[in-house]
Amino acid sequence: MANLPTLYEFYTNGGITQGLSVDQPYFTLNNKNISIYSGAMHYFRVPQEYWRDRLRKMRAAGLNAVETYVPWNLHEPQPGVYDFGNGGTDMQDFLDIEKFLKTAQEEDLLAIVRPGPFICAEFEFGGMPSYLLREKGIKFRTSDEKFMSHVKRYFNVLLPLLAAFQFTKGGPVIAFQVENEYGSTEEPKANPPFLPDLVYMEQLRQLFLDNNITELLLSSDSPYDHGSVGTLPSLFQTANFNTNPEQQFNKLKTLQEDKPSMSMEFWSGWFSHWSEKKYVGNVIDFKNVYERILKYPASVNLYMFHGGTSFGFLNGANIDDNELYQPDITSYDYDAPLSESGNYTEKYYVVKELVEKYNPIKTKLPELPKVKPPLALPGIKIETYLKYSDIIEQLPYKLPSKDLVSMENLPINNNTGQSFGYVVYRKSNIDIKTNSLVKILGYVRDSVNVYVDNKLVTKNVVDLDGFGYWKVKNGTLNLGSETYNSNATLDLVVGNLGRNNFGSLDQFYQFKGLREGVLLNEQKIEDWEILPMEFKREWIAKLSGWSPVTDQVPVGAGLYKANLILEETGDSFLDMSGWNKGVVMVNNFVLGRYWKVGPQQSLYVPAPLLKVGSNEVVVFEEFSPGSELKFSETPVLGNNFVNSLK
Repeated sequence: MANLPTLYEFYTNGGITQGLSVDQPYFTLNNKNISIYSGAMHYFRVPQEYWRDRLRKMRAAGLNAVETYVPWNLHEPQPGVYDFGNGGTDMQDFLDIEKFLKTAQEEDLLAIVRPGPFICAEFEFGGMPSYLLREKGIKFRTSDEKFMSHVKRYFNVLLPLLAAFQFTKGGPVIAFQVENEYGSTEEPKANPPFLPDLVYMEQLRQLFLDNNITELLLSSDSPYDHGSVGTLPSLFQTANFNTNPEQQFNKLKTLQEDKPSMSMEFWSGWFSHWSEKKYVGNVIDFKNVYERILKYPASVNLYMFHGGTSFGFLNGANIDDNELYQPDITSYDYDAPLSESGNYTEKYYVVKELVEKYNPIKTKLPELPKVKPPLALPGIKIETYLKYSDIIEQLPYKLPSKDLVSMENLPINNNTGQSFGYVVYRKSNIDIKTNSLVKILGYVRDSVNVYVDNKLVTKNVVDLDGFGYWKVKNGTLNLGSETYNSNATLDLVVGNLGRNNFGSLDQFYQFKGLREGVLLNEQKIEDWEILPMEFKREWIAKLSGWSPVTDQVPVGAGLYKANLILEETGDSFLDMSGWNKGVVMVNNFVLGRYWKVGPQQSLYVPAPLLKVGSNEVVVFEEFSPGSELKFSETPVLGNNFVNSLK
């Protein structure tokens, strides 16, 4: 193997004259035959300190390309405000896409980039920024002028940045995808029927051309299910599926004759929703379908090759055929060839074996990088805490409003609203009598806890069919037999568990928080104070007034802090199975959500988020805390509390 050329030596020897071509029934790159063996990895789900390791592991498996989406909501968090690695947002360290593409090329990988504007990806709002919801009458993912004005502004910044990395300009990018699974938006049985807006697709395509994108432009869908309804004749069509590749590829051949066959998404695993069992696939089935793809013969991108983590509040959600909301867990392990912590799985070795067997073009591959196993760090005790009322006092905004206002429509963040976290709806000086009934009209988006005079009334942690969760319409809660003051304070703390990232276009109008009204003993409550609880890094760092924990941890919602002292850093899994529901922050960075409902009972803690010496771990627990934080070498799963969403 030492005498073999690198991938770039093989395809660029003698100079670059042509990019990826589909003008014949097989791919050529720079006029040389190529089959694409690609793997998906989202740079924004992996600490950048690990990018090179994960990319080298891809190349060591024999892959010749990496594929990634580009999340609009992270790169343009406010209109005209951008973060590509130095914009100062909480996710800044994950967003240097230029560095990611350079690293891919240094690791001898080509790249496929899918900029959206919609990416799905089981990511919050399909990667779209939530401030779009403030535009009255906006029509997402269509040629609607309101939507396209935002897309044009963003793409005219993003695409020139990506254009510099095109293969024909000496970079790694061989193809760009226009939109994502747009055919799946068709609803022929709807009233009125909806067909994908091909004017929109052409406008997007033109934006690529106008920004000097000259590499192959493509689309992806299930050709068997959607045909060409969501694409253009000028775009190369690829297929997304997890079974029956021959059916999909045969259909593709009828849609575009004398072209290569490619799967842009062969689903290597699947994602998991809260309250479901963790998805675990069958390696034998995976090998069978992957080999049939290669045998066909077709090119393929494994979605995912390395899933990573939906850090912070960035997980997405689904809305099923029965209009039931299904939020995703924090982990995006995906049962992929590389695990969430970057370890090799059985599927990795299957991929390596089959690519070596079917790829006729031999190039130099690196040795398999060694895996540094996660650490079982010592447990740590909770040392200090802030009770609920202490947190409320330190929230940066207290917004008076006659009526309820959704998160997205709050006048904060330069008037772009609130994207993530919780929002508190407070009514002060209210007379609450014994056994008073609070009714929340419509649906909660997505969970709610009720406080009276800073004391938690709700106790429901896991019953999704009960009061406090999104499944209940016009939910009613008895505030109990306790006697309250005639000037009591009522708080409704509402959590956004993630916006929908897939489906028909009418399912993208997702306003989080409360909107339709709250009744106390059938009387409408007005004149609220609204307090966003965003858990931004800067706010977390400034929290003060921590009280020491004495003999036992206090009962009730609050922030609970522990100190992790390390002589060396390493990956680990934070075992939250002894806690109830909330979010964890490590050194002021929101790691993600935990919830006793399962299946995820631990949170992956990558070493780059830690440091030698003292590390602050802060937990926002919504119900009642555990007394300590435990760590594990492996993910902790639990289905004891699984409550079917079906």
